[in-house]
Amino acid sequence: MTKPTRAVRAVLFDLDGTLVDSEPNYLEADRLLLAGYGVAFTEELKRRYVGYGNAAMMEEFHERFRLPDGPGLLLAKKNALYLDLARRNTLLFPEMARLLPELKGRGISLAVASGSSPAVIEEIVAQVGISAFFDLLLSSEEVPRPKPAPDIFLEAARRLGCPPSSALVVEDSAHGVEAALAAGMAVVAVPTLAPSRGDVFYRAHRLFEGGMADFTARAFLEWLDGADR
Repeated sequence: MTKPTRAVRAVLFDLDGTLVDSEPNYLEADRLLLAGYGVAFTEELKRRYVGYGNAAMMEEFHERFRLPDGPGLLLAKKNALYLDLARRNTLLFPEMARLLPELKGRGISLAVASGSSPAVIEEIVAQVGISAFFDLLLSSEEVPRPKPAPDIFLEAARRLGCPPSSALVVEDSAHGVEAALAAGMAVVAVPTLAPSRGDVFYRAHRLFEGGMADFTARAFLEWLDGADR
């Protein structure tokens, strides 16, 4: 466990699996999408693509499984499947609901930096009632490369006018943690899938090893303030 090297001016949140409990919906959308082409969505695929940008994921699906539809149409189909599920069953994690106003009250800039499509991000953030907390909503479709490349976090910091060394990322995926570290940012990891020894999660500045079951706003803020030293 280590502290950020400089005072945190901005916190960049992943969306799915970090702010909202949406990973099951995304996994089901992937399963339904591939099932329509006679392809099984395996455990291996599930682990490989958690935290991966959706547009890049559809490009890989198109090539890997030789699907007849192009990446653009695959993405549109997946987003439609996902939103159908999400509109019925997406919840904000309670500890994140406690954390956001605390950070906003400190004058810290907040952003969502997600692999979801822009319209999906906007709808889900509005649906769970947290739009007012965020200064920026950014999709990996708006930068050249998805996570694990650092592009989305660097662009979010740029738009917020914050140097990377003063930004903190909150992530649930290995791809996201890797991207944050590559961007030169501090990172708090709250894994959706249980980490294994040697995973990049153990390079995070603060790891909640049990995922959201271990995460609390109080523990996050104590770490941020150095109260747990």
